[in-house]
Amino acid sequence: MHIEIITTPNEALKESGFGTLDACKSVLATVQGMGHDVTLKVCQTKNDLAEMINRKPDLVVLAVKYIPLKNGDNIWLSDYCAQHGINFTGSSREVLEFDSNKVLAKTHLINKDIKTADYFIAIPNQYKNETDLPFTFPLFLKPLDAANGNGIDDQSYVTSFAGFKSKLTSLYQTFKQPVLVEEYLNGREFTVAIIKTQNEGLMTSAVEIIPPTSGNGLRILGAQAKMDDSEILVAIDDRKLKNKVTALAVNAFHALGARDFGRIDIKTNTEDDCFFIEANLVPGLTQGSSYFPQACKIAHAFTYDNVIEQVLAGGLARAFSTIPPHIQPGSDTCLASAI
Repeated sequence: MHIEIITTPNEALKESGFGTLDACKSVLATVQGMGHDVTLKVCQTKNDLAEMINRKPDLVVLAVKYIPLKNGDNIWLSDYCAQHGINFTGSSREVLEFDSNKVLAKTHLINKDIKTADYFIAIPNQYKNETDLPFTFPLFLKPLDAANGNGIDDQSYVTSFAGFKSKLTSLYQTFKQPVLVEEYLNGREFTVAIIKTQNEGLMTSAVEIIPPTSGNGLRILGAQAKMDDSEILVAIDDRKLKNKVTALAVNAFHALGARDFGRIDIKTNTEDDCFFIEANLVPGLTQGSSYFPQACKIAHAFTYDNVIEQVLAGGLARAFSTIPPHIQPGSDTCLASAI
């Protein structure tokens, strides 16, 4: 089986997919160990992708969602592969938009009766005083589309209008887009790694994330905590709570139309009610630190190699199918009319 892993220089991207080049090399080593003919390609141009199409791989493993071009446009890789009839891992372009835009995902799931934290979006000077805000403090501010905790820190938690204005201005200036403002959920944080099995079932790995306590006594899962790997992941001992977290994650995964694999982040309030936070449909796969493989290790005692084998299972099954990949279930062509 000829497999190509496609990535792009992503150090400057807000959304880094599987992770750095080292993470992609770890995936490469596992796929080589499975006995496949596999190469890792760092693509930056349309010509790079055209050469990939000409090689006609049996499966393309998409380690990032898109390739940014110098003119400011993005080439969405799932879209590009689907248009050229190339089999690829992960979800379609339309579904990956839910990963890139938190508000789009929340709005879609609200319409599917899946609970998410109340929210609004804002720009500086839109609200003149506290009474103009759609709901009251405490609030939590974050970028619309940044991953890996970028833009999130202790100042994201605001309890005053002055704090709201300050963090709103900072995020707007940094990310050049409106800011997502959510009601603050003062419960616990969870993530659920999901892999679709060959019989169309779902294998789930639900774990709790415990961020470090900051100087302000808060537990904020921001960029610094993720950079330092100072948060810890633990098994969920409360079976009832674990079932609630898993059920919400599975419902969100299905409602978003995700394919192959993904990670759903969830938070609770003090009453242990569960709320969707965001979807990570090209989750990090850095060995030893990324949540997806770590969750699978905690929940199922999977090795890193086990995780990658399961992640690729759907794509490999499609490679053996007689149905062209661009019209198989989960492709852009099939999903365009369903979402």
